Amino acid sequence: MTAMRDSTWPEVADRSGAGSVLLVPLGSTEQHGPHLPLTTDTDIAVAITEEVAACRDRVVVAPAVAYGSSGEHDGFPGTLSIGRQATELLLVELGRSASAHFGRVVVVSAHGGNAAPLARAVERLTSEGRAVEAWWPRWDGDLHAGRTETSIMLAIAPGRVALDRAEAGDTRPLATLLPVLEGQGVRSVSPNGVLGDPAGADAAEGRRLLDLAVRDLVARVDQGDVDRVGRVGRLDGVERGDGVGSVPARGAST
Repeated sequence: MTAMRDSTWPEVADRSGAGSVLLVPLGSTEQHGPHLPLTTDTDIAVAITEEVAACRDRVVVAPAVAYGSSGEHDGFPGTLSIGRQATELLLVELGRSASAHFGRVVVVSAHGGNAAPLARAVERLTSEGRAVEAWWPRWDGDLHAGRTETSIMLAIAPGRVALDRAEAGDTRPLATLLPVLEGQGVRSVSPNGVLGDPAGADAAEGRRLLDLAVRDLVARVDQGDVDRVGRVGRLDGVERGDGVGSVPARGAST
């Protein structure tokens, strides 16, 4: 596996150029209930990208983008959001820089709140003729810090999961919660920050979910050059624009 954090520029150069793929993990720094770390979305994105890179020679993993659009979680200490406009601009400039050296760039996002700015950034970059794509994990499950994310974190970093503090939050579906989330944020519907129920979470389930995501992203990497204009969004749900708390792929984190 080639991870930029462990590499020199000549080592990266050996895996750049035509046919290479740069995976950019995109997450957030935001509350994930009383039992999961603030870096949960970023940790998940990094885990997926590193496993894909471990089985594909021309794949390089960039350092994670650990901040995104998380305004819906501002009611909780520890949330650090840069907002939609800054997230979009960051991704546009990052995509321009990365596409100068890599055949393709795939932004791997594990935070639903990044959906709208990521979609706009990809649209702008592809209009400039740059081979930049977006990818999201497709998981059934609850919305935020529930069984899905708790299981995945138990598979990735069990020592950082405080199961003794895990508790259910608001378990209503996104369609019901969205109008309130957009206007008043997560804390208005869930004082503990959870949208779902972590009960029953376990590492085996998390491993299965990770394997599904890794296989899907490997298939995307192997697919090679495609017509990206219009594909992003229709296939991945990125352009649905559900807004605050949006879930571009079922079960993705808000």
